[in-house]
Amino acid sequence: MNPSDEKLWATLIHIGGIFFSFVPALIGYLVLKDKGPFIREHTATALNFQITMAIAYVVGSFLVFIIVGIFVLIAVWIVTIIFSIMAAVRANQGQPYTYPLSIKFVS
Repeated sequence: MNPSDEKLWATLIHIGGIFFSFVPALIGYLVLKDKGPFIREHTATALNFQITMAIAYVVGSFLVFIIVGIFVLIAVWIVTIIFSIMAAVRANQGQPYTYPLSIKFVS
C-alpha cells in the first residue's frame, strides 16, 4: 500500500470512531494491519482508544441512575470527538499519534 493510501485509511478509521465506536478500528486493524507499519500503528492506536471509550460508555450507562453517569457520558462523547479529530489530522499529515487516556489492549 502506498503512503497516501495508508494516510487516507488511517484518517478514515479515526473519523469513523466518532460515528461507529470501535467497529471501524476493529475492521481496519483486522484487514489492514499487515499492509504497512504506519497503518498498523494507527489502527491499533484507534482500536485501543475506542475500546477504552466503549468501556467508559458502559460505566457511564450504569452510573446514569445516580445522575453522575450523565456527566460521564457527555464527557466521554466530547473526548471521543476531540481526540479522534486530532488523531485524524495527525494521520493525514503522516505523523504518529498516541491517544491520551487510552488503555493498551492490542499492539
